[in-house]
Amino acid sequence: MISPRRLSGRWQRLDVTVRDLPLGLLILAGSFLPALHGNGTRVGDLPTRPFDALTALALGLECLPLALRRREPAVCLALVSLGFAVDQVRAYHSVAGVALPLALLSAGAHLDRHRRAAALLFSAAYVPLAVVLHRLGSGGETASEFVTFYLALVLAWGTGAWLRSGRAAEAEHRRRVAEDTRTAERTRIARELHDVVTHHVTAMVVQAEAARYLTAAPDRLDRTLTAVTDTGRLAIADLRHLLDLLNPDHGTGGGGRAPSAGRLLTLVERTRRAGQPVEFTEEGTPAPSSGSADLVAYRVVQEALTNALKYAHGSRTSVRVRHGAKEITVEVGTDGSGSAAGSPGGSGRGLAGLRERVDVLGGEFSAEHAPGGGFVVRARIPAGNPS
Repeated sequence: MISPRRLSGRWQRLDVTVRDLPLGLLILAGSFLPALHGNGTRVGDLPTRPFDALTALALGLECLPLALRRREPAVCLALVSLGFAVDQVRAYHSVAGVALPLALLSAGAHLDRHRRAAALLFSAAYVPLAVVLHRLGSGGETASEFVTFYLALVLAWGTGAWLRSGRAAEAEHRRRVAEDTRTAERTRIARELHDVVTHHVTAMVVQAEAARYLTAAPDRLDRTLTAVTDTGRLAIADLRHLLDLLNPDHGTGGGGRAPSAGRLLTLVERTRRAGQPVEFTEEGTPAPSSGSADLVAYRVVQEALTNALKYAHGSRTSVRVRHGAKEITVEVGTDGSGSAAGSPGGSGRGLAGLRERVDVLGGEFSAEHAPGGGFVVRARIPAGNPS
């Protein structure tokens, strides 16, 4: 047996005309039931007549074009209106008359072009129909009855237009959400590129400058150049990881090589090899479900050490990381004793990006001058947030 879900899927894959046809067939079949004869829409006071040779044509024009109500709403409305006019003039008064408000609702909801012209043409066509029905009748009907019926038809069109506006608003909302998502992803990748490139390139520049003064000490020169090479390779590896994230075929569950707090010691060692004295203290054990907190903590330390290399090279720097049950706290400070100690210069994009990262997780971030000189960066990062 075919499951209802699979059956529904097959139905949705059919052409929209095929899916709309059964409604017209159902109304057409109901119109020929003897019990419903004469119980349909009645405009004017013409007495109901029995079905004749023209009945099938009139009812077919009213019902079958409903198959086009979404694909060709203007054609559907024109044909249904013609069939309705024949139905009323011939005084069949069949239940097929309900097809007219359905066609109007569909036109209001799905007609894309010349909407105002279609509404005006339909209104203009209704006037001669009302005049003909009035002259053919006994004169008992009043103008208010024709106006009331016309207003009911306007309500059907207006309902369709309201559905159309709601659908357009929902589409616009989805578009904005998709655009915001793309913007947020571009911003995230830009931050990652900033963090990776700035840190590694700064370390390489500092190491390369130091190598100038080590020509008389081949062993130290070799170690410095090796450190430059290792840093460059790490930069290339991190950049490749970020480029993989931009690849549409990149999997979401494959466990990308995202930095974590477990690599902090390696980060500190690289900074030390670049000539920055760093005291590192780590307390506690990273929680197994810390979510994005580990990555943000790593980026805070990375950016702070990068700034220390650039703006306080040679200053004693301390890194303290404490892993708690519900949060990670980070503090990185320089004592201002180096060659160019002070607050970070540059564009400030790195610290601003860190503040946004921490704020997204509901944490706290500060970057300020230390009381005795130098600069200190502090962050409190709630753990367990998977975002």
